[in-house]
Amino acid sequence: MASFLFSLLRFTIFLLIVHSKPCFPSKPSLLLPIKTQTIPRLSSATSTTSKLPFRHNVSLTVSLQVGSPPQNITMVLDTGSELSWLHCNKSQNFNSFFNPFASSSYSTIPCTSSVCTNRTRDLPIPASCDTDKLCHVIISYADLTSSEGNLATETMSMGSLKQPRFIFGCMYSGFSSSSEEDSRTTGLMGMNLGSLSFVTQMRYPKFSYCISGFESTGVLIFGDERLPWLKPLNYTPLVKISDPLPNFDRVAYSIQLEGIRVGSKMLNLPKSDFTLDHTGAGQTMVDSGTQFSFLLGPVYTALRNEFLQQTKGILRVLNDPNFVFQGTMDLCYLVESTRRNLPELPVVSLLFTGAEVSVSGPRLLYRVPGLVKNGKDSVYCFTFGNSDLLGIESFVIGHHHQQNIWMEFDLAKSRVGFTEFRCDIASKNLGIGLI
Repeated sequence: MASFLFSLLRFTIFLLIVHSKPCFPSKPSLLLPIKTQTIPRLSSATSTTSKLPFRHNVSLTVSLQVGSPPQNITMVLDTGSELSWLHCNKSQNFNSFFNPFASSSYSTIPCTSSVCTNRTRDLPIPASCDTDKLCHVIISYADLTSSEGNLATETMSMGSLKQPRFIFGCMYSGFSSSSEEDSRTTGLMGMNLGSLSFVTQMRYPKFSYCISGFESTGVLIFGDERLPWLKPLNYTPLVKISDPLPNFDRVAYSIQLEGIRVGSKMLNLPKSDFTLDHTGAGQTMVDSGTQFSFLLGPVYTALRNEFLQQTKGILRVLNDPNFVFQGTMDLCYLVESTRRNLPELPVVSLLFTGAEVSVSGPRLLYRVPGLVKNGKDSVYCFTFGNSDLLGIESFVIGHHHQQNIWMEFDLAKSRVGFTEFRCDIASKNLGIGLI
């Protein structure tokens, strides 16, 4: 993960995962709106009033209430992380995003607690004791910066549902930003399969979301809501392994990518390019905390070459070997700024075990903000990147390619479901608008 792009929305949170299967009691479903939000590039300064350490791309945010009395907070939805965390303050005399001193239900976790000590065996940066003998954690990012704070418990509220003693990170240090847009985001909602994740602690057996698009509303559902207007889903099973492997994340939503088709042509690649090796490298993760999608080198190269071949005469290639968008995307095009719509492009279909996701139209090309060539041409880049340039050994399906797809994460049946759907219509049908 040498590039800053992967760290922009996807944190590497070094907390040991407990793999026991949770028990999911029956409870009513809960509907929440989600919103895409641009998180600006942050400065390198640190401050007790630090903002979220995201870079300049898009995140998915959802509003909740935390504490007693409830404080309104906004969290980034991240299926690639475990620990949920909030920005807190060490001082009662300083304004903060979440003020633990104003909540009667806030409680710190001592470093002698099993929650702290049982998660230190595999940590590159183990949990430790601070000067107050509280459980101290450090979250490390791919750009070698970090944020730190203490594990704590608090009451988490979603509608009428209240979950007391919810374990989260109360983070004090991080990056600072004066951006108004940045200041609207309080923390991160870790949604993977780990025992400390939001969905595990809230004990919902299923959650779903639907993303409308950039700066648009979406919907997040906890539970099993009956939706008669939703088309049937195609399911792919979660990939699980019994033995720990150094390059396999056992609490990620890992599914099996079997092939890629461009238009009507299948990429001519061996099965071994999509399967795990003996170290666990080569898994495919569904990650709402990453914007774009990334493929291992040989697969990326094959896709890039085929897409380039099929767009000859349709698009003008940016022939600049020194320009690689965000360090991972080296296939870019020139499009006249006055042009309203992109030309018809070949559909890229991702083939999973039992399911297929088609990426088409504007989801295939991303306009580089503020970049104009020749005084009249905007630059658009192919929205698949090279994992090798990130220093990771995985396929990652980001949320840009999940737009207008109903995404269902069925924990009880260990599967992920997909179906194409206009997510703005889903929000309208459910009576949910922008946050």
